[in-house]
Amino acid sequence: MYIIIGLGNPEEEYAGTRHNMGFDVINEIANKYNILINKNKFNSLCTKCNIEGQEVLLVKPQTYMNLSGTSVREIVNFYKAKLEDILIIYDDMDVKQGTIKIRKQGSAGGHNGVKSVIENLGTKEISRIRVGIGSAKEKEDKIKYVIGHVSKEDRKILQEGIEKAKEAVIEILKNGIDKAMNKYN
Repeated sequence: MYIIIGLGNPEEEYAGTRHNMGFDVINEIANKYNILINKNKFNSLCTKCNIEGQEVLLVKPQTYMNLSGTSVREIVNFYKAKLEDILIIYDDMDVKQGTIKIRKQGSAGGHNGVKSVIENLGTKEISRIRVGIGSAKEKEDKIKYVIGHVSKEDRKILQEGIEKAKEAVIEILKNGIDKAMNKYN
């Protein structure tokens, strides 16, 4: 079973912010396949489903971004999941808006949600899709940038990245992460 985890913050005030790209991608996947994510388990909203012939658990941790790893650890322990079956999706300031990067492993790169996942699983060997949000302007506060209001113009560009990430997840489920990396990186 694949465990696909979108990182974000649970409260309505964070909906639509750059920091919730992981949640947005999970929502897009759910919309495409008419899936309802409504089970409150493992400190997350999740649902088990079938996508492209694969058994999948779609997950949106409800622990807030910086504690995402506690939810992920609970899920991994409960299902005795293999690391290669876990995929995390999150925002990344080092990736251009509207684009994505897929990796099989790596550091947290300053992202506290990913840092929490790495610490809780005890490994950097976690597959991920980094959804580009671009970087804050030189004098702009980084925290306000990631959790602040997004203009309509920026939202259109961010939506392109969300769509690419959704399609990349589908490619991974159909053909594996190596093919997805070749196609989208």
